[in-house]
Parts: sequence; structure tokens; C-alpha cells
Amino acid sequence: MNPNIYWQAVVAKSQIMSDIFVYAVKTTGIYCRSSCSAKTPKRENVEFFQTWHEAETQGYRACKKCHPSGESIAVRQHRQMIEACELIQANNGELGLVDLAAHFAMSHYFFQRVFKQEIGITPKQYSNEVKRQNMTQVLQNRDKNIIDVAYDSGFNSVGRFYASVQANIGMTPTSFRHGGKQMQIYFALSECSLGYVLVASSHKGICNISMGDDLEQLLQDFQDIYPNAELVANDTDFNAVVAHVLEKIEMPKTQLQLPLDIQGTAFQQKVWQALMKIPVGETRNYTEIAELIGQPTAARAVAQSCANNRLAVAIPCHRVVRKNGDLSGYKWGVERKRTLLEREQFSQK
Repeated sequence: MNPNIYWQAVVAKSQIMSDIFVYAVKTTGIYCRSSCSAKTPKRENVEFFQTWHEAETQGYRACKKCHPSGESIAVRQHRQMIEACELIQANNGELGLVDLAAHFAMSHYFFQRVFKQEIGITPKQYSNEVKRQNMTQVLQNRDKNIIDVAYDSGFNSVGRFYASVQANIGMTPTSFRHGGKQMQIYFALSECSLGYVLVASSHKGICNISMGDDLEQLLQDFQDIYPNAELVANDTDFNAVVAHVLEKIEMPKTQLQLPLDIQGTAFQQKVWQALMKIPVGETRNYTEIAELIGQPTAARAVAQSCANNRLAVAIPCHRVVRKNGDLSGYKWGVERKRTLLEREQFSQK
């Protein structure tokens, strides 16, 4: 216990330190949190304790302003937002913002702000993610028709269900259930300085850019994602799209002005959007990306999101490195990552 640091926290009325210790005032016999709004006492009248139990053992009473013997505001809000997530899950994502806020006796404006601060996304985004996960699970149950699946997933209309499935999964519910059946995907295989490249596009935009040394393995991995889709190879019009992707690989400054079919969870999409904002020639580490999206403890989940990226170069996960600057892993090979970064850095000179 460092009294000088604790005293600085008391003077600054630090919210961050409010759960670390309590301070007691000898002249009043009261103990408080560091964040207490009461008038700052004189230093010579203050002593510090690790817990409120210790302070009460010495005969001090709890402050009636900051309630140091109970939950702090920060701890309470964190617990409430975890409970809110559980409520959303229990209600299949159908519990609205107003009802959620009322449950915790908050205004819906304040609730939404605290939820996003603690969870990293809005209640609506979290609800949509719960629905997406539910729809993925129930769509795999082929004993139920699509109408039953829609309502089991927490949607109150089949139309909204179809729209949400296509937005989040990239295909209709029926196509998903049948491995991409009735879905048309254009693709082409080509060569570049980094090996073989496979580029594919759904009706929404580019859904796959992958690289490798084994042509057959690239194609097999792609077919495993859409085993029953109608795969259209080497279409004349699509070859122009492939040429644009190859140009981006070879010349990093090229702007990839093509629509993307980005399929992933709400968290993954937040990570990928953050990656797309990293300037050419620069890198960020996993912790920096986690902080950027408002979830500083989620560095490991950020790394997993990078590993789940299907759009090499378009979503530049190669620009994310470890804190010490090491390249770490890369879905399409560390040497390709090194080459891409060297090209980007050279292009800025």
C-alpha cells in the first residue's frame, strides 16, 4: 500500500481507484471511497485501509454519500450490464431498449450509453447478434419449416427474419440450410507474386479473398464453405474484379473500390472496421485495436477475429502485430504478411 498514491487519488477524487482502498478521516470518524464528493480533508487527518472491514474494525463509520461498504457505481453498472446481456439472451434478443432500461430504473438514453461503455456495442447490436446465433442454430434443425424457425429465433415476422439472415449470414435461410443451395457465387483462381489467389463474390459483393501455395487446397477450402452453392468459375465480367484485387496485392496504395460481403458477428465486424481504418504503411497491436473498439481487455478476441477474416488485403489483418512488434500468426502465412507490410512501408517512402 502506497499512501502517496492513495492520497493523490483522494485529491483527484479518482473513480478508477474507488474500489482499491478506502480512506478514513480521524476528526470525523468516517471512511470514504477515493471518489467521494465530500470536501477533501487535511492530509494529516487521513489514514488508509485496504478494505472497509478494516476501517470499521478501527471504529470508523461508512460515509452516507459514497456508501463505501457497498458496491461502487462502476462495479454496480458492470454487474447490471452483464445481467442485461443475460436478459437479452433469455428473451431471444426481443427485449427492447425501453424495457431493458426500465428493468434497471434508468432512462433509455443513459442505459444505452452505459451498455455500450461496458459491452462495447449497443443493446440493439447485441440483440441482433443473439438473434444471429439463434438463427444459425435453429436453421440447422431440418425438422422445422422456415416459419417455425423464424419465430423460434425471436423474430415476430418472417420478412424481418429473412432480411436479418441475409444481412448477417450472406444468404437466404433455405440456402444456408442447404450449404448455399440456390446461391450463385462467382470465383476465379489466379497467380500473383505471393502465390495463388482465390477471389469470390456473392450478389452482395466480394465474400472471399484467400492466398496459398496449394491451388487444390485453396479451392477445397472455398468449396467447404459453400458445398451446395452454384459456383461460377472464370466469368468474363468477374475477371475484371479479380484483376483489381491483384492490383491491390501488388500495389498497396491501390484503393479497393469494390463492394464487400462482410459476414461475421457484431464484434468481428467492429474489429474488421477498425482494421480497415489503419493507414497503409502503419501497424497496430491487438491491444490497441481492442482499445479502439472500446473493449481494452479483448485483445485475444481481436486476434481470433483476425484469424476468422476471409477477405485478405481488403480487410488488412496483416497490419496487426504483437506489442513487441513481432508479426505473430497470419491466416495466409507469416512470410506473406511480412512481404505485404514491407511493400506498404516502401510505398510510403
